[in-house]
Amino acid sequence: MTSTIDLNADLGEDESPEAAARDIAIMDIVSSCNIACGGHAGSPESMRTMLTAARTRQIAPGAHPSYPDRSGFGRRSMDISLEELEACLTSQLQDISNIAAQLGVPLIHLKPHGALYNDAQDDPALAGLLVDMAAQAGLALVSMPESLIQKKAAERNIRFIAEAFIDRRYTTSGRLVPRSEEGAVIEDENDRIVQGLTLAKGGALTAQDGTILQVEAHTLCLHSDSDGALDTARKMRLALEKAGIAISSVG
Repeated sequence: MTSTIDLNADLGEDESPEAAARDIAIMDIVSSCNIACGGHAGSPESMRTMLTAARTRQIAPGAHPSYPDRSGFGRRSMDISLEELEACLTSQLQDISNIAAQLGVPLIHLKPHGALYNDAQDDPALAGLLVDMAAQAGLALVSMPESLIQKKAAERNIRFIAEAFIDRRYTTSGRLVPRSEEGAVIEDENDRIVQGLTLAKGGALTAQDGTILQVEAHTLCLHSDSDGALDTARKMRLALEKAGIAISSVG
């Protein structure tokens, strides 16, 4: 069982005042955050707001780039050349890096979003591209354990942060059940807390088909756009602390 765990949240994905307030409130609970930087969501204004809040709360901010798919919220795989994708991701990373530099906020990590995150776990070209980008930017890479991304990061001596999800179901291969399938997202708040505690304690999960699955976790992800996300974040942190697990950024 680990004595510490990082809590991260994907933020800046909805620019409404209500969503921005929720995201900033979540920053009072988590220890790191992943900020949308224009591919699936986000703007210079939202990046600046989220980075400023992260600096004030002293949590570790990271870039959260995606396929160029704002209409699909980055949750659709795209038939795009590697060169075009590299140019798009580089632009996203440069945009948030420039704003972070203006604010004096060091970016700590890179975490791809949505379909790009899922596709890259077992795709050599995508995994290699993300590792190259992290290396060039001097950032840690947040992704799933037992993946090609983890393997390639190790080969390049890039710091890798193994991520697990408190609100998503897993397949027997240790990947996320596609959102298109029923039950992919854990709706019950108590079930989310139980899964988060199990992951933090190094326990085993039950995969979608009933098999027992071990998932390494340095950081637990909270999706800010899930129903009741703020309340779940509060309860998750409280449950971890009651279990003697401290919340601390791995960055």
